[in-house]
Amino acid sequence: MNRTPRALNRILLGLIGLILIGIGGGLLWLTLDSGAAGSWQRFAPNMLERIQAFGADTALPGQSQSWIWVLLAVAMLVAIVLLVLWAAAQGRGRTGTLVSEYDDDGAPGRVAISGAMAEQALRSALQEDPDVAAAAVSTYDVRGSSALRIRINPRQGAAPHLIAADATRLVEALDAALGREPAVLISIDAGRKLRFNREDRVR
Repeated sequence: MNRTPRALNRILLGLIGLILIGIGGGLLWLTLDSGAAGSWQRFAPNMLERIQAFGADTALPGQSQSWIWVLLAVAMLVAIVLLVLWAAAQGRGRTGTLVSEYDDDGAPGRVAISGAMAEQALRSALQEDPDVAAAAVSTYDVRGSSALRIRINPRQGAAPHLIAADATRLVEALDAALGREPAVLISIDAGRKLRFNREDRVR
């Protein structure tokens, strides 16, 4: 329900994985192939001299410093900005308001109900169920409307359909108390020791 850029995350992880695989494969190749190791030993000592010569050829006018270092500094700043933007894009979509309506009956004003109230009430009620090992409730903004996401981790041997039915009854009780019916996603996550699959229910 959140707006985390999953596709971008997978692309970045894939690129980083390919780079690490390439580095690891190159090191393994140098270790196992004596010819490759000899070529590297002949090439490496002259690498520093090549870098110094390249820096001298790209020196700024009237200075001894190369413009490559300026380019690298700018590239690092751009990379830092992109990383900050990427980090800020993770987990977006959370909201702190479950219900917000304008009431002009009598004194004009806006009535708002915090999502924390519903989250704490549902979480406490769910954790009283002996079949529930853990429960988490979050409020999200989905296309301009607030919605609840309920994640339940059942205990080993618990029946997921019974847990889902109990959670549905709790949500209906919350709807009756609020006088509103926000969208709800009930997610039952199978633990490592459980043998049934994950079950999602959207209402």
